[in-house]
Amino acid sequence: MAKIKTSFFCQNCGAQSPKWLGKCPSCGEWNTFVEEVIQRETKRGYRMPDAGSRKPVRISEVTVDSQKRLDLHDQELNRVVGGGLVPGSVVLIGGEPGIGKSTLMLQVALQCEGLKVLYISGEESEQQIRMRSERIGMKQDECFILTETSTQTIFPFLEELQPGLVVVDSIQTLSTQVIESSAGSISQIRECTAELQKYSKITNTPVILIGHITKDGTIAGPKILEHMVDTVLQFEGDRNYGYRILRAVKNRFGSTSELGIYEMHDRGLREVSNPSEILLSHRDEPISGIAIAATIEGLRPMLIETQALVSSAAYGTPQRSSTGFDTRRLNMLLAVLEKRSGFRLGVKDVFLNIAGGIRVDEPAIDLAVVAAVLSSNEDVPISNKTCFAAEVGLSGEIRPVTRIEPRILEAEKLGFEQIFVSHYNLKGMDVKKFSIQVRPVKKIEDLWIALFR
Repeated sequence: MAKIKTSFFCQNCGAQSPKWLGKCPSCGEWNTFVEEVIQRETKRGYRMPDAGSRKPVRISEVTVDSQKRLDLHDQELNRVVGGGLVPGSVVLIGGEPGIGKSTLMLQVALQCEGLKVLYISGEESEQQIRMRSERIGMKQDECFILTETSTQTIFPFLEELQPGLVVVDSIQTLSTQVIESSAGSISQIRECTAELQKYSKITNTPVILIGHITKDGTIAGPKILEHMVDTVLQFEGDRNYGYRILRAVKNRFGSTSELGIYEMHDRGLREVSNPSEILLSHRDEPISGIAIAATIEGLRPMLIETQALVSSAAYGTPQRSSTGFDTRRLNMLLAVLEKRSGFRLGVKDVFLNIAGGIRVDEPAIDLAVVAAVLSSNEDVPISNKTCFAAEVGLSGEIRPVTRIEPRILEAEKLGFEQIFVSHYNLKGMDVKKFSIQVRPVKKIEDLWIALFR
């Protein structure tokens, strides 16, 4: 019998060490090394199909396959991955427990009509998956369910069935006989992913992996796991809202700035084709401290609502708090209002919130934040038919933003009557072609005069 070998792995970054270390030399975290048994000599994994001999070829001699991207029949997911799944790609989707990862992937498996899909589940039984599919209200005869956790058992079924899409729920539940450690360990996750990746590249079959996340919000397992796959998606949302956001953290075949939005119902997840419908509140009368910003996520323009509250500091030291917006940028904008425009906000509490439970990092929202703060400070409401799209500089000037025309067209489509933009965005632009009134401003003083005078 071969001697059992053990090694220590960092639970944070996957670094390996022959002995226990208090501090990981790779990532700097403390008390993250865990001992795992490794024994590669006695057992072998499943033998993959032979892909043929390889030899170096000129890049000009490489023939591009005419296969198109795989349509998932989900516009939001197709947009985020870059127009559909690339054959032979491996996609990793992570999210908090109960956020809807399994529901989303089961919907995708049931929507792909005419495509043979294998849904591998290590967390639920066949009956539980059937009950979920009935709740969703979708049926697909070409969707096969396999409740198995051993890769040595899974691969013969893959070779026999030859599916067009493989979904694994989740990668932390799989194990291989090559590694003598429990499922979910660093070495097991790395080895199982490597086997599935090799299968995907050889057979040209796309594979979607569902992954758990840690308490810090990162995908559980070694960081090398995210380097092995082609696409990493983050499924996030606020439990107090019924909305879910799908972001691309890494994408070798598309943009990482795209965004997919879903709404959670009792019958599953519904695609939200018009995000502005969930990000804008509908009220009977105008309220001070609210401004609408025209922003862009990826290629999609959308309008979001910024809410501000300015009040006298009750505890001596003024508070600065923001939800969905960078607090440091809020402090910068307040300093600009104080220094450049003369507004006495240094002795007041300022609270900012982005409606809908999303987070926005685009600078084009600056003007809307400033307008909302000034509206709350003056206690004068802004018309609900007015929106803003511009960046605010440290000198108080209103700076231009990119792709201003899609923002204007989105505001025009939603029935807004006027939009405030930077004066420098209108160079060479014919504003007469828009039915919405485009109002250029150069400084914050111009905005204050136009809104509150």
